Amino acid sequence: MEIRIATGADFDAVMRLINAAFAIERSFKVRDRINHLELEEYFGKGNFLLSEENSRPTGCVFVERTGEHAYLGLLSVDPSLQKQGLGRRLVAAAEEFARELGAHYIDLTVVNIRTELLVIYEKLGYRVTGNEPFPPTQLPTTQPCHLIRMSKELGHR
Repeated sequence: MEIRIATGADFDAVMRLINAAFAIERSFKVRDRINHLELEEYFGKGNFLLSEENSRPTGCVFVERTGEHAYLGLLSVDPSLQKQGLGRRLVAAAEEFARELGAHYIDLTVVNIRTELLVIYEKLGYRVTGNEPFPPTQLPTTQPCHLIRMSKELGHR
């Protein structure tokens, strides 16, 4: 498996991966996780790391540096490959990429309804640091929800 920085040529593959991986959220969200305009914004402000096997996109994660912090988001693994450790490898790659960018901390958010994700990220060393409102761009939802912010100190080698 190879992990590399996604380019514009990977745009459609990244969108498919994200929306397929986040399809589970259709139980409380009315629309796909990301649309064309939103994805363009992400491509304009940070980087996607894309995993591939035999030139087939298998997963992606977004990383954006802001000062001492980096943001990790949109962690997406092809549903047919979930629960095989690829998500963990993508998180590790995102953390290393953030370190290389000079970040000392990495942050992420999890929607409160996805409690299973909190447990996974805690096992990876992330700690809850606060809450924030669910983004208006992700509305409407079928039930009230908010985001739980989590952070991890990266340390440096």
